Formats: sequence, C-alpha cells, structure tokens
Amino acid sequence: MSFYPGPSGPLGCTNIQEQRERWERKRSRTARELVQTEQRYCQQLELVTTYFVEILKAKGTLRQDIRESIFSSIKAIHSVNQSLLVHLENGYFGRGFDQFCPHLHHYIMYADNIYNASKVLGIQLKKNKAFRRFKKLQEARPQFNNHKLEDLLQLPIQRIDQYKHFLQDLAANTSTDNPEFQQISRAVTAVSEVSQHIQNNTQRHENHLQLCRVQKLLKGQKTKVLAAGRWFIREGWLKMVPPKGAGAKPRMFFLFSDMLLQAKRCSPLHPTNGTKFAGQHAYPLQDCTVEKVFGHTRSQGGLLSLTFPKAKLLLLSSNQEDLNDWYQSLSSAVRKLQSKLVVHPRDDLCRKPLHSAGDSHNTPSSSSDPSRKRNMVSTETSEHAQTPEEWEGSAPKKMKESENPDQRCAEATTSSCVIF
Repeated sequence: MSFYPGPSGPLGCTNIQEQRERWERKRSRTARELVQTEQRYCQQLELVTTYFVEILKAKGTLRQDIRESIFSSIKAIHSVNQSLLVHLENGYFGRGFDQFCPHLHHYIMYADNIYNASKVLGIQLKKNKAFRRFKKLQEARPQFNNHKLEDLLQLPIQRIDQYKHFLQDLAANTSTDNPEFQQISRAVTAVSEVSQHIQNNTQRHENHLQLCRVQKLLKGQKTKVLAAGRWFIREGWLKMVPPKGAGAKPRMFFLFSDMLLQAKRCSPLHPTNGTKFAGQHAYPLQDCTVEKVFGHTRSQGGLLSLTFPKAKLLLLSSNQEDLNDWYQSLSSAVRKLQSKLVVHPRDDLCRKPLHSAGDSHNTPSSSSDPSRKRNMVSTETSEHAQTPEEWEGSAPKKMKESENPDQRCAEATTSSCVIF
C-alpha cells in the first residue's frame, strides 16, 4: 500500500498506524535478539570466571599479577552484565542500559589490556607446563562446546560493537514519546564512544605491527622505523629516474606519515640478509611537493615528481592504478603533516622577535639557545616522527630558510634526506 502523507483523514491515520506497527515489529525483533545473545554472552563469561579465574586463584597455578594481566577486569564485566541481563529479560531496556553505561570503564580497562593479555597468555602457554595442561583440561569440558580460552577472552571486545548496533536499531524504532527513548539514545552515545576507543586501539596495534615488520625487513640498526606518532601507509616498488645518464633503477619505497624511506634489495646470496633491504635515504615530508609529471591520462603508468628543499625525486611506474595510488597517498600524507605543523597565532605572541641580519653578531648561536633547538627540523630519521602530544596538537614552528643560513648549511648535506 502506498503512503499518502495526509495530516488527517482515515487513510492518513491508517498509514501512520501501519508505520508504528512496523516500528514495533522491528523493535521487538531487535529486543528478542538482544536478550538471546546477552544470555549466551553471560554464560560464556561465567565459564571464564568460574573455570579459569576462580580455580586458578584457588590452585595458585598462576601468580596474581599474571592472572590479572590475562583476565584483567573480566570478573567485573561479568557482574555488570548479569545485572543488565535481569533488566533485559524483564523488558526494561532503557533502564537496564542506563544503569549499565556508568560501568563501561571496565570495558575500557579490558580493551586497553587485551593485546598485553594475549602476549602474557602465549608466554605462559610456552613456559608453564602446569598451566598448559590445566587449560587443555578445562577447555575439554562439555560446557565449553569446543571454545578455546583465546576466543572467549575476545568476547567483551566484540560485544561492545554488538551493543552499538542493537542500541542504534532500538533507538531508530522507538517513538520519541516513549519513556525509554532518551535512555536508549544516551546509551547509543556512551557505547559508541567506547566502540571508537576500541577501534582506535586496534588501529594503533596494527600500525605497530606494520612498523615492526618493516623494521625487520631492513638490515642493520641505522634505519630506525619505530618512532612515536609514526604511521605506516604503504610500500612498493618504483623506478628512480636519474637526472641524467643511466636508466631508471627499481627501488623499494616505504611511505610513512612523516617520511618516505628509499631502500634497495640486499644481495640474495648474502647468508643472513638475502631477503632484506638496505635503507638508502629517508626523505622528510614536511617540505615536500608532489606533482604528476605525466600520468594524467589513461595511458599506461606515469611519472611522479617529489621536490624537497634540496633534493628532487622522479619516480616512474608502468602501472597507472599504482601510480595514482602513490600520488594520492603521498599528497594526503604531506597535506596532513603540514596541517599538523601550522603554528597558532597565539604561539607567535609568546615568541621573541627575530633579530635582523645586522644584529646577528649580538644574537646567541642556536647551539646555546634551547628554544632555537626545539624549533629546528632535525634530519635524523628517528626524529622525523612527532611525539603523541605534538601529533595531536600544534607542533613547533619550522625554521625558515633565511634564518641562520650558515648553521643550516653546516647541518644539511647536499640533499634534505638522511643517507644511511
């Protein structure tokens, strides 16, 4: 039946009533699924707390600090969710989540510890024979239904995302004049914030794993990839076009949020480094300009031009899609980094005025002035990444080309990159 949005009349009333009935059916379906999954979730939490946490505490198989590292706040989570389940089974969804949300800090604590918990659990399974045997015996109980402890420990993390979707569906199908609408809406906001926190943790962890992977690909200790605030973006082969002379040479490039790392393959005959790369140059992105020399059309491949203060790269790719991806990734990284380096006008009010060139003999050298040191852009690879505080807020202002040129020339090589 088509809908006629008439303000009055039998047909309009009928359609409004049908819409309300559809909302109610959807709400009932969501509510029923929420209760059923919550019952199963609480049962699984009880398995962990009863057959692992409590028995391990009684037996003393693991030290208290190790138990807390593995199971964190799971007992508190189980207790909170038992109370929530009582409300849900009685149909008090708004009231239940209104009392549940103030305890979400237990989930945040659990999420912040989950990767450490997995690490500690793995170590104990390798080193502690008694615990390894105990875990196997407990998991063999019929109540576990072939579930492993590792899987059960992930449930609170997964449940938060499920709550978010359930609550969003409930809010969308609850009338605004329903007494529970405001309570459910507040719960959507609170749970979504925790879900975002967990998602951010996951992204940081995955990024850390990527940085560690790239670090292991590079031979030696000179090339430092792990740095606070640095994010891995992409990697791939590109051909370097020399300014003159020889042909293009293939090189591996690793793009991070603050630098572009150029490397070459080590000799495959090397006994230990046959599968690794040797870092050659690290180009800081804060003063980089990215342009397409050609590759704007549908032709195969193209050429990218990367301009740094005292260096220039011409990178060739025969794959059009790959070239476009590199261009987008580089441009986005440069744009984001430069936006973080913008200095707020308020900072300028606190900074001393610069002396003119004629007064330079009265100005202390930058080596004796800590504030000048902080404002310089270091060319060391390990200094390219900002600290978390600088990454989130305003960063120190970069020193201009015209300021203290003798010192800049003394610090810089013929290019603005680091040579490993």
